[in-house]
Amino acid sequence: MLVYILRRLLWTPVLLLLAAFFVFFMGTVAPGDPAELRLGNRATPERVDRLREQLGLNDPLPIRYMRFIGNALKGDLGESYVFQGKTVTSLIGPRLLVSVQLNIAASIVALSVGLPLGFYAAKRQGTKTDPAILISMLILYAMPVFFTAPFLILFFAVKLHWVPASGWNGMFSTQVILPALTIGIPGAAIFVRHMRASTLEVIGQEYIRTARAKGMSNFVINYRHVARNAFLPILTLLGFTLAGIFGGSLIVELIYGIPGVSRLSLDAIFQRDFPVLTALVLLGSLMLVLANLIIDIAYTIIDPRIRLK
Repeated sequence: MLVYILRRLLWTPVLLLLAAFFVFFMGTVAPGDPAELRLGNRATPERVDRLREQLGLNDPLPIRYMRFIGNALKGDLGESYVFQGKTVTSLIGPRLLVSVQLNIAASIVALSVGLPLGFYAAKRQGTKTDPAILISMLILYAMPVFFTAPFLILFFAVKLHWVPASGWNGMFSTQVILPALTIGIPGAAIFVRHMRASTLEVIGQEYIRTARAKGMSNFVINYRHVARNAFLPILTLLGFTLAGIFGGSLIVELIYGIPGVSRLSLDAIFQRDFPVLTALVLLGSLMLVLANLIIDIAYTIIDPRIRLK
């Protein structure tokens, strides 16, 4: 396993370099001059030429790319074109922490609701409970955020006064409840369907029938053999869910006034803030690679029969 992990880690810089190059290249060929963006209303031909020379924008693309990679290895991702005098790291860091906490809370909601319901629906196949659970979760999944978020705010914040309607004060504050439910409930519907399908597939395996024939208790069969093996396909889904942390909560962050990284990425796109966009793509690529590595390791922990070679 150690050799496999080291081999995967060696591929990580290559993938990041390729992702950084494509984003860096697109930022170069995209319309708009970075010098003009930074100068704004103060842009004149003389000032633009002077700033382009200071930023090294007149250098060939390979030299600019290698300079960017060298600075990135030192932790310097450049300065924002829009927020003058602020580094990309200082802009992304606090917002990334907020988005990570929000999506972790939403993932906890999705897993704690989706996995037990999916397992229970599979065990109740052939009864009215199974389609009732699936239809209910499908309705919740089909509801747009523009409906669920105002409804939760109106019911829990305005009518009952249980939780605040907006703002952010950390993952362990009551302000995380409504946005976590808004993101987590549709996610739970996805986990319900996958967990149900995976459980039904495991229940039909020969070793499950053998375990029943040996007289094992339902608790041991359900939780040691069925649930444990049915959870394996869910790991892949969970890994990609965590890796897509930037785009999954954009609307929710806007509605609840959460200062996360999704709003920053949207502003960077419209304002053509290429240093911020490049840094966000690098972080997204890194999270995707690490998520896949963690999934592979988790497979061997849950099912010892799997060995990475």
